[in-house]
Amino acid sequence: MLIAASVMPFLLAPLTLGSFLPSLPLDSLFSTQGIMVLLLAAYAGAMWMFLTSAPKVYTVMVSDLEIARQLYEGLLDLPVAEVPLHYYYNYEQTLGAASVDPLYMSASPSWSNKMMNSGNEGLWYQLKKNTQLHVITGASLGSKNQQRHVCFDRECLDLILMRVEVRGLKFKIRNEKPLNFLVKDYEGRVIEVAEVAN
Repeated sequence: MLIAASVMPFLLAPLTLGSFLPSLPLDSLFSTQGIMVLLLAAYAGAMWMFLTSAPKVYTVMVSDLEIARQLYEGLLDLPVAEVPLHYYYNYEQTLGAASVDPLYMSASPSWSNKMMNSGNEGLWYQLKKNTQLHVITGASLGSKNQQRHVCFDRECLDLILMRVEVRGLKFKIRNEKPLNFLVKDYEGRVIEVAEVAN
């Protein structure tokens, strides 16, 4: 038994919005409550896209910003990065400020004022595709007035050490856990790069 059916009328029929929606009455979808639910869903989707596209940011505190610029831009050849959008809102400035080891802080009493001003101060570099380095002042000088760069994230220091090795700079690992190594720049300055243990 063979049944003949024509699909042409179905393909040529105009499709309406109701043909894509489940069997909900359109008046409930376009009510105040329905529109609020649609707006909340759109907002949640936009926030998810914003947060998943935001770069991971590592922060390094240094004792001298100009020497840090010479190291990261000159010797390590890191590309300068734009300040991520989520850093304009200063939410990260209060994270970890109370748990910083005083040994790594400068003696300047105005340190907290410098730190809390704005998230776009300091230097910004691109470490990897979706990973940035934020260099700020705040670390004290090391022994023999060595420059000191401190960071809370081991992964950040591993990326910096890998860059030092690739660029062929002289370095010496002083300690593995927490990571602490020395880098010598072309002017003979020794820069201590240290992980701060939480």
